Amino acid sequence: MRARKLITAFAAVPLLLSGAIGAAMADDISNDLDASIDAVAEVMPLTAGGPAGSTELYVSPANGDGKNGCNLTGDSTLRLSVASSDTAVATVSPSQVTFTSCGDTKTLTVVPVAKGSATVSVAQSANTTGGTFALAPASFTVDVGAAAPANTPPTVEVTGVTAGGSYAKGTVPAATCEVTDAEDGNSSFPATLSAVTGDYAVDGIGSQSATCSYTDGSGVQALESKTYSIIDPSGPEIGYTLNPATPDGDNGWYQGNVSLTWSVDEPESPSSLDLVGCVDTNITADQKETEYGCSASSAGGSAGPTSVTIKRDGTAPTVASKVTAGTLGSNGWFTSDVDVEFTASDALSGIQGDAAQTVTSSGEGRAIRVASPVFTDIAGNSTEAGAVTETFDIDKTGPTKVTFSGGPAADQSYYRNTVPAAPTCSAEDGLSGIESCVVEGYSTELGSHTLTAVATDKAGNVSRVTGPTYRVTLKALGFFAPVDRGIHNTVKGGATVPLKFEVFDGADEITLTSVVKSFSVKSATCPGAVSQDAVEETSTLSTGLKFDAVSGHFIQSWKTPKAVGCYTATITLTDGSPITADFLLK
Repeated sequence: MRARKLITAFAAVPLLLSGAIGAAMADDISNDLDASIDAVAEVMPLTAGGPAGSTELYVSPANGDGKNGCNLTGDSTLRLSVASSDTAVATVSPSQVTFTSCGDTKTLTVVPVAKGSATVSVAQSANTTGGTFALAPASFTVDVGAAAPANTPPTVEVTGVTAGGSYAKGTVPAATCEVTDAEDGNSSFPATLSAVTGDYAVDGIGSQSATCSYTDGSGVQALESKTYSIIDPSGPEIGYTLNPATPDGDNGWYQGNVSLTWSVDEPESPSSLDLVGCVDTNITADQKETEYGCSASSAGGSAGPTSVTIKRDGTAPTVASKVTAGTLGSNGWFTSDVDVEFTASDALSGIQGDAAQTVTSSGEGRAIRVASPVFTDIAGNSTEAGAVTETFDIDKTGPTKVTFSGGPAADQSYYRNTVPAAPTCSAEDGLSGIESCVVEGYSTELGSHTLTAVATDKAGNVSRVTGPTYRVTLKALGFFAPVDRGIHNTVKGGATVPLKFEVFDGADEITLTSVVKSFSVKSATCPGAVSQDAVEETSTLSTGLKFDAVSGHFIQSWKTPKAVGCYTATITLTDGSPITADFLLK
């Protein structure tokens, strides 16, 4: 019995149950009389009356029916009937075999009967796989020689190459037929080589068979074939050229145009070369970092992806400006130094260093110029100095030479109807000019008033100059009898004393008690020798303030304390002026 030899089936074959090999097929059913699965009929040489021969049938998946992998999966089965075309020459058993998996093998036994030739073949009797099978590779020829005591069937072997082996193009060993024949003698001769087949046969890459056929003097034939692969030993090589070879800007950036040219080399199997990407490119416009790639595959393997990143920025940064600090006055004038923030932006490479810089104006006047500093992007493009400027009208100094004209005199007191008219003021300004000059603090109301000249220039700067202070007062008369001023009035403690006084606003007498702001009494130290004058009149009225229309006096009734001692009584008017008298209580 020959040892079972398994080889990989050829690439995609059509979906057939049986038929000639050469078109694409489904899973193959083959014998192991040689290591190939092909259309060459294998031959089993036997001798009439001699020992039986045997071979194994096996399944080889070929994926040619659209079903990947083996068709025999799960509980599926394939049942085949086996028959000899001439049972008078040779018989075969068993007559039926069933395959349940692709690893399943079935042994056929062939018994030689008489000299002649018969074909052993199989036919499908049941198939639950849903797939198809090519049955032709399972057939073989049985050559039965006449019984002759002196004749032993010859054998032939293909040497030099290995069935299913792979050889680099140009290194395939020489295939030789080695014949063993007991009667006719051993011999050797070159094997017959088939043409290279496959998708890249034009490059000498694909499958090739070496076949040996020998017939001895008795007419008994021996045949063997070995199929192997011729391969491309190396994959493609990828290269590229950049022009210019190195970036002409900073930090890997190009500022000018750059071209990318790819080169792919595949000398062994050029017709098999397949490229992905590998497009020559000219970059003439600014772009962010962009990756360009090239991948290549051939019968010899694959290369890549090889990638190149190119970034181009030939545009200088753009600069914007804004005022970040400064006091805006009036009429478009600033009244302080102005801080201008210049901010650079770059759409691609970005800004080197600080993207925002602040420049402060210097000096005063019209159209004070604030220029842009220089900004540089990461690619090395720079703005021109002063490419962006701002101008400002700046007046930081208030008006000078502020003077008053007219109005009340300093440190003078006036009655309300005698206060002079309000004064005016004037000033000078050497930059923006005077907008206005007004006097504040003028009033004819009672009290102390300080005049202030407020001069404003057209930028809004204000200068304040303090002017004269004057008072608007009331005219107070009193106290009248029975109280005297300038001496200590003596009175019995607990008595009520009428404090009589009059108040005039210029020539007008005031009769409203609201003119009195307050009445107060404070204890005082009695001097060693006091001038005294007895109060001749006391009052039974309760303490209080009223205007007596009959006498034309205000009367403040003061109920004196019972404690002996000196006291000072004070009437304070709404203008702040006081009327006082001293008392000695006994």
